[in-house]
Amino acid sequence: MSKIEMSKLVEKMNLKNMTPDVALSGKYLEDPDVNRPALQLTGYFEHFDNQRVQIIGYVEYTFLEKMDGQLKAEIYDQLFASKIPCLIFCRSLEPEAMLLEKATEAQIPVFQTDKQTTAFMAELLRWLNVQFAPCISIHGVLVDVYGVGVLITGESGIGKSEAALELIKRGHRLVSDDVVEIHKVSDDTLVGMAPDITRHFIELRGIGIVDVKMLFGVLSVRDTQNIELVIRLEDWSREKAYERLGLEEEYTEFLGNKVVCHQLPIRPGRNLAIIVETAAINYRQKKMGYNAAQELYKRVQENMAKNS
Repeated sequence: MSKIEMSKLVEKMNLKNMTPDVALSGKYLEDPDVNRPALQLTGYFEHFDNQRVQIIGYVEYTFLEKMDGQLKAEIYDQLFASKIPCLIFCRSLEPEAMLLEKATEAQIPVFQTDKQTTAFMAELLRWLNVQFAPCISIHGVLVDVYGVGVLITGESGIGKSEAALELIKRGHRLVSDDVVEIHKVSDDTLVGMAPDITRHFIELRGIGIVDVKMLFGVLSVRDTQNIELVIRLEDWSREKAYERLGLEEEYTEFLGNKVVCHQLPIRPGRNLAIIVETAAINYRQKKMGYNAAQELYKRVQENMAKNS
């Protein structure tokens, strides 16, 4: 399983470091789950998930306030001796001086957030699940079109980046250009994102690198997006029979997950941005229960029945 740098957690979750003397370099997260150490604060450390991020909420905090000082010190010693990755206090709760002192001695970082405990845990779990999910990198462009994550693939130079740029000008949002990291969050969900080094950049042949966020504003980009639709661009071939009705869906597979896929032939004069927009809207219609191809087929069948 991969590791996540502790400093990346602090930056992403906007955490306040309560133990500045504890160096974060060389410290990593190795487990995608979190834990509220309620039983551990009573002294029960059997089956303790010490590899997880430990979170202190209001219940744990008030329990510690009522605990005898000597017993509390022993609990802190046991907790930090188990080598937990970090301890996070929610709701802007202030850790006491003894805890911070023992944490510093054990070189365990302690953080604070102003978020409510349940909301923070949900946000942290979503982020950790994406970070620890199985991942592959593919050549393509990922764009958010009307809330649908559209992955545009095809041979190099076929026009993927140009299509993405036109979509951005039409009000849609770029996630990644050239390289897309695909994370399998669940058996039903694939999340795409850009590598850190190329985030918000587009390469246009003949022009060079364009910073989409700087040119079009923060509303033109987003960091992650579920991948729901794949559009594969290819050169037009007279010999190939392309889908005309769309009665049956075609799929492509990433990390064992199937995603709806459309083969889109490229010819001069075709407006790729409008076609991609239409494909995204049509996909949303199908998810909402309306299929235009099936409606046409139904009308043809009814008309044939009347004429016969």
